[in-house]
Amino acid sequence: MIVRVVDGRDDNTSDSDRDKLIKDYDTILKEAALLTTFTGILFGFLLNISVTSSEVLDVSEQIVLAAALFSITIATSLFVMPVVYHHIQFPYDSIERFKGRAHRFIIFGFIPTAVTLYLGIVLAFSPIIGSYTFIVAALPFVLVSILYKMRK
Repeated sequence: MIVRVVDGRDDNTSDSDRDKLIKDYDTILKEAALLTTFTGILFGFLLNISVTSSEVLDVSEQIVLAAALFSITIATSLFVMPVVYHHIQFPYDSIERFKGRAHRFIIFGFIPTAVTLYLGIVLAFSPIIGSYTFIVAALPFVLVSILYKMRK
C-alpha cells in the first residue's frame, strides 16, 4: 500500500490522530524550549561571573568556571537540537522517530547540565570550605538519587 504524506501526515490520518500528532510535537518542542531557557540563563550567569570576576578567582576556580561554561554550552546545544531537527526534517515520515531523537537529545543534555550544576556548587562553596567542596557539592545529587530510588 502506498501512503502519500502531506504536511507531516498521511491521507489516511483522522482528525483525532492529527490532533494527537500536533500535541506530541507541541509537548516535545515546549520541553526543549523550557530546558533551553533554563540553560541559557545559567550560561549567561556563568559568563557574567567569568567576565566580571575573573581577576578575583584563583586558578583552580577559573578552571572550574571554564569547565562549567563549556559544559553548559554543550547542554544548551543539545536542548536546542529538537527544535533544529524539527525545522530541518519537517514534514516527518514518522513521529515516533522524531520523538525518539528528541528524547535522546534531551536525555544527553541532562548530563552536562548536572555537571554544570555540580561545578557551580563547587565554585560557590570553594572559598568557604576549601577542598571539601567537591564532596559537599555531591550531596544534593546523592539526595535526589536516593529520593528517586525511594519512589514507588
